[in-house]
Amino acid sequence: MQSIPHFINGVRVDAPGELPIHNPATGQVIAQVPVARADVIARALDVSREALTTWRASSLSRRTQVLFALRQLLVQHEDELAAIITREHGKTLADAKGELARGLENVEYACGLSEHLKGDFSDQVADGVDVHSVREPVGVVLAITPFNFPIMVPLWMCANALASGNAVILKPSEKDPSVSVRLGELLREAGLPDGVFQVLHGNATTVEALLEHPGVDAVSFVGSTPIARSVHARATAAGKRVQALGGAKNHMVVLPDADLDVAADAAINAGYGSAGERCMAISVVVAVGDVADALVAKIAERADRLRVGAGDDPTSDFGPLISAEHLARVRGYVTSAPRDAITVVRDGTTIEPSEGYFLGPCLLDHVQPGTPAYDDEIFGPVLSVVRVDNFDEALRLVNANPYGNGVAIFTRDGNAARLFAKRVTVGMIGVNVPIPVPVSAYSFGGWKSSLFGHAHIYGPEGFAFYTRAKVITTRWPQPSETQIDLGFPRTR
Repeated sequence: MQSIPHFINGVRVDAPGELPIHNPATGQVIAQVPVARADVIARALDVSREALTTWRASSLSRRTQVLFALRQLLVQHEDELAAIITREHGKTLADAKGELARGLENVEYACGLSEHLKGDFSDQVADGVDVHSVREPVGVVLAITPFNFPIMVPLWMCANALASGNAVILKPSEKDPSVSVRLGELLREAGLPDGVFQVLHGNATTVEALLEHPGVDAVSFVGSTPIARSVHARATAAGKRVQALGGAKNHMVVLPDADLDVAADAAINAGYGSAGERCMAISVVVAVGDVADALVAKIAERADRLRVGAGDDPTSDFGPLISAEHLARVRGYVTSAPRDAITVVRDGTTIEPSEGYFLGPCLLDHVQPGTPAYDDEIFGPVLSVVRVDNFDEALRLVNANPYGNGVAIFTRDGNAARLFAKRVTVGMIGVNVPIPVPVSAYSFGGWKSSLFGHAHIYGPEGFAFYTRAKVITTRWPQPSETQIDLGFPRTR
C-alpha cells in the first residue's frame, strides 16, 4: 500500500503509513498517510528556522520571480492537480479546477508583493526628525488546512506568507494530502529554496505538538468551529499569532420581489455544489412572505435534474461525501427530520446503493431554529427552507445565528439590499450572489463563531497577519548640536 511521503527540506521523505486514505467514489483504501512524530517535527522545524534566515533576507524581486514561476507551473499542471484532488476528495474535475483557479487568484495577488509590503515615510515630523515604517516577516508559519479545499486554502495561506518572507509548514488534512506534497515540489521547481516550504502529515496529536512547539511563530487554520476555537486557545496560550476560521451556517434570504428562477438556480448551485462540503455553501434558504411554495417547487424541480456520480465522470453534477462516517452523519439529519415536523421534500438518502459515499440532493421545508437540521453545520447536500413573514424577521433570524461566515440576499430592491448589508452581522455578504467569496484583493473571513482571532485570510489582512510592523524614528543632529532634556519627547 502506497504511503504518502512528508516533504522536508525540498525532498519527499518516506514514512510508514498509519491512517487510511479512501477514494470516496469507491470506498476503497487507495493509500496511507504517516503521522509525524516528535523527531520528525523537530527536524522539520530546525530546517524551517534555518531556511527562514536566508529567505526573509531575500529581495522582493526574487520572491516575485518565484511566485510568478509557481503560477505558471500551477497552470501547466492543472489537469494533474485536479485529478489528484478528485481521486482523494471526490469532487468533480470541473469543481477541482475551479478550486485551483481561486487559489491562483491569490498567487497572482501575492505577485504584487512589492506594493503590498510597502511601508510609510513621514519627513520632518519634528525639527530634524523623520519617521518611517517597515513590515517584516513574522517567522515560521504553521498552515493547517481542511479536506474540502486541499489546494485552494493552502494557496490562500502560503502565497502571502511566502511573499512576506516567512517559512511555512503545511499540515494538510489526512483525508486528501497528496496534492500538498505536489505543491511543495512545484514550489521547489519554481525556485523556492529548500526548507522554506514543508509538508508534515498527521492527526490531532501532530497538530497539538506543532501548536505548542516554540519554533512556530504563527498559525493559520481553517476547519470546524470547535477545532478552530481549540486551536486559537492553545496557540495563543503558547504565545503565537493565530487566525482560526471556523464553521458556517450560511443563509440565502429571498424577498418577495426576487426573480425566483434566478434564486432557485442560485440555491441549487450554492447548496449542492461539491456535495455541500463548502464553508461558503448555502445551507438555509429564508423564504420571505408568500414566495415559499413557488420557490420550493422550483428548487425541487431543479434538484430532480441533478446527477450524482464519481468526480471523474463528466456527467456528474456533484460527487460523493468525504467518508463513510460523514455520510452516516449527514443522512441522520434527513431521516430524523420528520420527528421535528420538517417536511422532506426531496430525500437523497434513497439513492441507489453504491460502494462509494454518495448522497443525493436533499430538500427540507418548514425547518425552524432549535432543530438539529437548522442549528448544526451539516456540511452535506442538504438544503433547508425556513419560512418567515417579512424582511425584519429574516434579518433577526440571520443575526441570531451563532455563525457569521457568509449570507446572501436576492431582491430587485436596491434599498432593501443596502439596508440588509448594513444591518446583518455577517462577514461576507452577497447581493444576488449566492457564494460571496471575495476576490483576492479583499480578505476572506466571517464574524462570530466563524472566526477566532482578528485577522481574515488572504488579501490585505493576509499580508498584515504574516508580517509585523516596525517603526523607526530618526534624527540627524546638526554639527556641534548638544542638548540635555529629560522631558518626554514632543513633536512640537
